[in-house]
Parts: sequence; structure tokens; C-alpha cells
Amino acid sequence: MKILIIGGTRFVGRTIVETAVRQGHEITLFNRGKSNPELFPEVEKITGDRDTDIALLGGRTWDIAVDTCGYAPRIVRKSCEMLGNAVDRYIFISTINVYADYSQPGIDEGSQLATIEDETVEEVTGKTYGPLKALCENVVNQVYPGRSIILRCGLIVGPYDPTDRFTYWPVRVQNGGEVLAPSPPHMQVQFIDARDLADFILHLAENRGAGTFNTTGPAGKLSLEGALRICNAQTGNKASLTWVSEEFITSKEMDHIPVWTPKDWRGIFEVHCSKAISAGLKFRQLKETINDTLAWHATRPAGYELKVGLKPDKEKELLKIWHESIKKQSYQRKARATFY
Repeated sequence: MKILIIGGTRFVGRTIVETAVRQGHEITLFNRGKSNPELFPEVEKITGDRDTDIALLGGRTWDIAVDTCGYAPRIVRKSCEMLGNAVDRYIFISTINVYADYSQPGIDEGSQLATIEDETVEEVTGKTYGPLKALCENVVNQVYPGRSIILRCGLIVGPYDPTDRFTYWPVRVQNGGEVLAPSPPHMQVQFIDARDLADFILHLAENRGAGTFNTTGPAGKLSLEGALRICNAQTGNKASLTWVSEEFITSKEMDHIPVWTPKDWRGIFEVHCSKAISAGLKFRQLKETINDTLAWHATRPAGYELKVGLKPDKEKELLKIWHESIKKQSYQRKARATFY
């Protein structure tokens, strides 16, 4: 296939390009040339800003376009309309953050979407990200009725992830010792390896698929404890997990705890993905993602600090406070039992 990728040099886009090149597809990249411009010297590159230079794509045709970096509906409309007759399928990377309510499990593709009062806003924040993505989806579907593929991704993980939201756990567990883990251990978690997402995108394109798909995983249920125990097994079982309560996490105003949410957001990790799985989405074993993430992380500069998670000294401090609180509670329970 001839594939146009808008973006293509960071994390998800980079992974899609690597996968497509390996499968023998013909790739054209369209981006500003600012992120990792040295990558993929073997593929065609068109340098430009999608907001101001979209005309550079005129007069060309591709089998599919993959939009990895659309956030503002006005700008997404420009690329959609420019490519309306130039591609057979327009594939848009969206997010499960488009949904309005995460308090309950069972979100599917028909669940209510988030909205925003001022639809002309283009600043991406925690509050606007989901609603803007939903509006972008609407634009894609309007311009490509029956020819659009919308992928609502959850937490995307694996090599090249700049956020460290998953990487924190394999790295932390690999370092061993006592690990502060957020309760409840049985909390369900969902994420997808970027390479599995890339495989699914190309599978849909080759089979002329269309529609909207929740794309997070794994296929079965995975608990946070299960994920961390697999991390531990893959790194020599050097870590011990100490589960602290949600109340403790909240009271100590901890920095962002990766792959965890408070209970009123648990639905974001219990999304229905059966439609995508039926359409061909497959997942590699978690141990492969863990091992490859660690191997990639080892190539980062010496002294690199993870962007999220607890710093070592802070973790030790919090664990000490947690153990002291548990001892205090135990003493109080014994005292009450003796009194009564």
C-alpha cells in the first residue's frame, strides 16, 4: 500500500512507520521536520505545517492516510478536505478520553461523548483534550462517510513512549527493594503496545475496514497486581510490593501514579474492546512489552529521570509513613480490644 502518515517520527507514529516499512509498504511522511528528523532516510518526506502548508499534499494519491497528531477540529478538517479524493481511507488516532463518564465500567463505542461549550477552542488541556478529539472524529466521519477508521486508544505503551506512564513500573520493579504500589491490587488495568496498534491499523487498511474501535487491551482481564508481578518475574523477582490505600495516596498528594486511577475513574481501565478484537486486533504477551521497554529505556542517556512516578527518596519517605500509620492503627485496635 501507499501510505501517507501525518506525523510519523514520535512514539505511535514512529512505530507505525517502522511496522509499515517492515511489511514492505510505500511511505510518505508529512510533518514539520522538528522531531527526530534523522529517522527514516529511506522514505519520502514532505516538510510542512499541517495548518499552513497542507496544499503541499495536493495532486497526489495514496491508499490510506494515517493522522497521528490531530487535536484541533479546524486543522483536521483542512487535511481531511485536502485528501478527500486522494485517499481511500482516512485513519484517525483518537482516544478513550472522548467519553463523558468514566465512573462505571463497560464503556463501548456507543457510550456518550464529552462535549465542550466553546467548540472553537484549540488549546489542548486536561479538560479540552477529550472533547476536542471527539470533535475531530466528527470532522473525519463527515468528510469520509463509510471510509473512515477511528481508533480510540487507551494508554499506549512500549518502546519510544516519551510519557513514561508505563515505563515507570518495569524500571522501578527492576531496581528491586520495597515498591510502593497503589491499592487495590485487584484493580483492572488496560493498555496497548504501540506495535499491536500499528499491526491493527495496517490490518484494517489492507482489508478496507471502516468504523470506530476502542483499542486498548489485553483481550482478557489484567489486574494491576498481575501486571506488576509479571514485571517482577521478568526482572529477577528483586522487588517486594507494599500496597498503600487510595486514602493514603490522596492524603499525601502524591505525584501522578502511573497506570492507576481513583475509584471514580476506574471505568477508563474497564473499556469494552470486543469490536476491535473481532475485527482483528491482537495483543502480544505482556512480558515481551516489558522486556522491550526495558531494552529501549537502557539506550536513553545516563542519568535520565522518569517523567512520572515517585522519586526514590520520596518513595522511601512515604513507605516509612505508611508503615508507621499501620503500626499505630494496630496499636489502637489492640488498645480498644483490651478496653472492651
